[in-house]
Amino acid sequence: MKTLSKIFMVIALLAMAGSALAGTLEKVQQNGELVLGVSEGVAGFSAPDSNGKWAGFDVDMGKAVAAAVLKNPDAIKYVPLASKQKIVAVSSGQVDLSRGTTWTMKRDCKQGVDFTVVLFYDGQGLMVKKGLGVTKATELDGASVAVVSGTTSELNVADFARANNIKLETVVFESKKEAFNAYVAGRADAFTTDVSQLASLRAGTTNPDEHIILPEVFSKEPLSPFVRHGDQQWKDLVTWVLFGLIEAEEKGITQANVLEMKAKSTDPVVQRMLGATGDVGALIDLDNDWLVRAIQAVGNYGEMYDRNFGPKSALKIPRGHNNLWTKGGLIYAMPIR
Repeated sequence: MKTLSKIFMVIALLAMAGSALAGTLEKVQQNGELVLGVSEGVAGFSAPDSNGKWAGFDVDMGKAVAAAVLKNPDAIKYVPLASKQKIVAVSSGQVDLSRGTTWTMKRDCKQGVDFTVVLFYDGQGLMVKKGLGVTKATELDGASVAVVSGTTSELNVADFARANNIKLETVVFESKKEAFNAYVAGRADAFTTDVSQLASLRAGTTNPDEHIILPEVFSKEPLSPFVRHGDQQWKDLVTWVLFGLIEAEEKGITQANVLEMKAKSTDPVVQRMLGATGDVGALIDLDNDWLVRAIQAVGNYGEMYDRNFGPKSALKIPRGHNNLWTKGGLIYAMPIR
């Protein structure tokens, strides 16, 4: 009987622990803030600006969710996370939503998180200094490469070396900043991570022209914001807020014209999206102005991209795969209906 009592006690404790983490939407609304996991400082994605305010693509994504849920895009607590911390921070409930990371089978199935929408299609590359005299990655045979431990980058660069029958000595660091600074200081011949982050980190150096991003892209890195596994209500909400930003670009709804479009558009899809007709907000437990607020806060997907990566940004990364499907890209929203 004592054994049976202990079993029931354990089950009860586990149930209590589960309920403590349940209901992220309710938690966010009660606390009046969204806890957002961001990077340690990667320009374009998430980094403090000159005034100390967080800015970037991942920050905009968080602002859209906060606007939809809390009616205040600035009601966010930012938690900088190293690459090795971001999965655990979400699965444990330390943060409500995390910056985009590569959607892999292991992370999705066995690490306690659920991915939402791919917002940025990327791929891994290598950066070297001009003085090394290298123009393609296969010329790096025998070179040392700075890499962050426990990331997909570590595995990908090893696979690339094996596939091309070259030897690369990986020099492993705990954080991206450490790895990049070591490369800049000459402690490694090359540095590897996603191409977009290579561009971001290069832009922040004293002399960006000194560094070359080699042409080979040797992995698929679909970056998606993610949430704690098992909270379907929260996953659905975040997913459809992000799909809404993509659909807004396709329908020509912008930060400047969203209210006019709500009042005057005769497109039934636009009317439904913006709450002029129907009740789609109820499907994600929000009111019907959820998407209007999100677009007012950050604009549509294209506006977010252009602001952080486009021609007016320091990075100037062509949209490529991150263009709408109607323009030859891979960005595609599920129907809001």
